[in-house]
Amino acid sequence: MKRVHIIGLGAKREDTPNSLLSIINGADILVGGRRFLEQFSDFEGEKIIIKSPVDDVIYKIKELSMKNKKVVVLSGGDPLFYGIGRRLIDIVGEERVEIVPGVTTVQIACARARLPREEMKTVSIHGRDNIWPLLRAISFHDLIGVYTGGSDGPRIISEVLKERGVDEFKIMVFEDLGLETERIREIEISDVSGLEFSPLNFVILKRIKSCAISPGIGIDDKHYEHERGLITKREIRVVGISLLNIMSHSTVWDLGAGCGAVSIESAYLARDGMVFSVEKSPERVEQIIRNRKRFGLHHVEVIHGIMPHCLGSLPAPDRVFLGGGLSGGEGLLEKIFSCLKPGGKFVAHTVLLNSLGMVKGFLEKRGIPYEVILLQAARSNELSGDIRLSSLNPVFIISARKSDAGDINE
Repeated sequence: MKRVHIIGLGAKREDTPNSLLSIINGADILVGGRRFLEQFSDFEGEKIIIKSPVDDVIYKIKELSMKNKKVVVLSGGDPLFYGIGRRLIDIVGEERVEIVPGVTTVQIACARARLPREEMKTVSIHGRDNIWPLLRAISFHDLIGVYTGGSDGPRIISEVLKERGVDEFKIMVFEDLGLETERIREIEISDVSGLEFSPLNFVILKRIKSCAISPGIGIDDKHYEHERGLITKREIRVVGISLLNIMSHSTVWDLGAGCGAVSIESAYLARDGMVFSVEKSPERVEQIIRNRKRFGLHHVEVIHGIMPHCLGSLPAPDRVFLGGGLSGGEGLLEKIFSCLKPGGKFVAHTVLLNSLGMVKGFLEKRGIPYEVILLQAARSNELSGDIRLSSLNPVFIISARKSDAGDINE
């Protein structure tokens, strides 16, 4: 079986060194996107256009190489950077793949804008199907490069930023880099929707101001906008979040989210994950949205709806916090545990004995191990030159873990 070569190309054929041209010209089969194959219109061998489903093309490449055909795959810049390289290695085998990277779009854009490449977080989006990489990036990074996937990419980015009230960034659009038609524009986010762009574009977002308050864990209650003290208090909040054991890639449901304090702090931990903040009160939904902007954690998705009906369309969670909505009874708990991934964790807060009994009974009936913590904290207040301690309401914290097999015994 012959080795498959993956070659990273520049914008023009003239950018390709002679050493690589000799490999390309010596191939039996040339594989690539239409734009790259057009650079080698004089190639006399067989050509295969990469199109969906991509894995079908890759299996074809493997089959050809096993028949002792010399296959060269043309890719953009670095084939292992949002390119075809990873899937080719997985399917064809790393010992059979030779990769020759070229200059990437990111490198060229950073050079044109005189920006440090090592400080840039780079993501890829293709339409609105998955904007989560963009939302995570603007939550934690000051310099972001975006592979947009087409001419409508800059418009989609600007719409997402406007929808979430994001005004912390300026936007630069790089079109046709390395070609005679190259164009670079710095554009106000509000103006992007009325413009047209080349399909070959790359976007850089550069932070121009910080969020109002730096996010973290155990944020003072006073920094959240909330209604008459209706907030999971800091001391209780940190214990509940710690029991959830949120990982970087966790998908978190915060149910009965109130002002969104648990959502915000969960999002700080779930940097590569997703956080869904579910609340039925329209006033509190608006509070969550304003708190999201205040802390700059834009990958909190706010869901206005009544549980459990509004939960069906959400991605399955591996962490669920239930701070409100226990009036939904066992029907809500049934929905939560049916959606919770195997090995997922569940934490509920309640101040009422009846609610505690209901959750406890549900878990026991289904053979789900659980733990209950009664937490009562006190805060200091100044009094006559000294301090006194004022107690907060005691809170029951119920935590449980779904089995790795996902079984729930009835």
